[in-house]
Amino acid sequence: MRVILAEDDVLLREGLASLLERAGFEVVGSTGDASLLPQLVRDTTPELVVVDVRMPPTQTTEGLQAAREIREEFPETAILVLSAHIEVEHAMELLASGKGVGYQLKSRVTDVNEFVDTLERVARGGSVVDSELVRELVASRRRGDPLAVLSAREHEVLALMAEGRSNAGIAHRLWITEGTVEKHVRSVLTKLNLPETEDDHRRILAVLTFLDAG
Repeated sequence: MRVILAEDDVLLREGLASLLERAGFEVVGSTGDASLLPQLVRDTTPELVVVDVRMPPTQTTEGLQAAREIREEFPETAILVLSAHIEVEHAMELLASGKGVGYQLKSRVTDVNEFVDTLERVARGGSVVDSELVRELVASRRRGDPLAVLSAREHEVLALMAEGRSNAGIAHRLWITEGTVEKHVRSVLTKLNLPETEDDHRRILAVLTFLDAG
C-alpha cells in the first residue's frame, strides 16, 4: 500500500516512515510542509495519506486544510489525521467527509500493531476515531444530550464502534456474544433515530451524533 506522510517533526516523520515500511507499506513521499502535500498526492497517487493537524507556518490547521483539499480532489484517497490534541470540531469535520477517514492522537501511537491495524482499517474505507476522544465526550455529556437515552452498555458499544471495531471485535473486547453486540448496535441506531440505509457509513453517523452532543 502506497502512503504519504505529512509531519513537521522530523524525528516523528522518520520514525513513522520506518515503522510503516517494516509493516509492509510503501512510503512514496513525505513532507514537513502542508502546502506541498496536495501536489505530492497528485504526483504519487497514494492510497493513504497520514497528516498532522498543526503544521507550519501558523501551527493551527494547515494539515487539516490540506486534507480537505485532497479529499475534494481525490475522494478515494484514505486519510488519517494525527493530532497532539483532542479537537472535537476537527474530528467532526473529518468524519463527515465520508469513508476512509481516521482521527488518531499522537500520544496513542505507542502500540505498533494497533496503529498499523488502524491504518489498514482506514485504507479499506473504515472510519476510525481515537478512543480517548470518545471517552472525553462521554465524560462531558450534558443535560439534553441525545446520548442520554443510551444505557451504560450501549455507550460502551458506541465507543468501540467509534474506534472502527466490528461486532466481533466489540464482542471480544466486552466479553459478550456477537449476537448481544448486534442487539446493542441496533438499539443504539434506533435510539439515535438514524435512518435505515444500506451504506456501511451508517454506523459512523452514530459517532457523529456522539461528537455533536459533546
